[in-house]
Amino acid sequence: MTTPRARRTPDEARRLILDAAASLLAESGLAAVQMRAVAARVGMTDAGVAHHFGNREKLLAELLRHGGRRLRDALQDVLGGWLDHETDLLELVEALHALYQRGYGELAVALHTAGWRDQGSGMLAPVVDALHRLRPPGTSLDDTRLAVAALHQAMATEALYGSAFRRSAGITDTADDSAAQVRWWARQLRLALGLKPDRDRGPRDPGSPEETGPPAPAPA
Repeated sequence: MTTPRARRTPDEARRLILDAAASLLAESGLAAVQMRAVAARVGMTDAGVAHHFGNREKLLAELLRHGGRRLRDALQDVLGGWLDHETDLLELVEALHALYQRGYGELAVALHTAGWRDQGSGMLAPVVDALHRLRPPGTSLDDTRLAVAALHQAMATEALYGSAFRRSAGITDTADDSAAQVRWWARQLRLALGLKPDRDRGPRDPGSPEETGPPAPAPA
């Protein structure tokens, strides 16, 4: 006698489908996120997945928004103690980098190429607000927004193009290692916004800036 399958609510089913799609994306890339593969992972039929999301394109679009929600949650965890404890700015940059390394950069580029546009805005507004409160009085809010937008753009494309761009600048042996580039971006964000140096940062990386002065060169 078979055990009746537990009935899921629509919200539970959608969440399980998105979690399964996110796992496939992180494990094997965008091509692995197929309706049949997602259905198999959550134990339902292809038609069941289609019932909730329509088709693969709509599933991928919702998956990107799902990634945005994950990003907001991760950033809230970082920001939660940041203002109180002056957490290293590097943690903020690493939160963006980590999300897109899990396949969301590839997903965002593929959807954009296919013509999909997310009309939402303000995903990183909490980051802008938190950083702007740390800036010197009288500084431009638009400048803060532009700095965060530039960082977001860089982290979103790092997983796809970072290695090639570093090779184009003459970095060969360590081109596939993004760690130095991530640290460089954290330094540039701090300098561009005129933020105070992070506490307890330890020894500076070669080529990192002094506490004042122009931005440091990119890692070599």
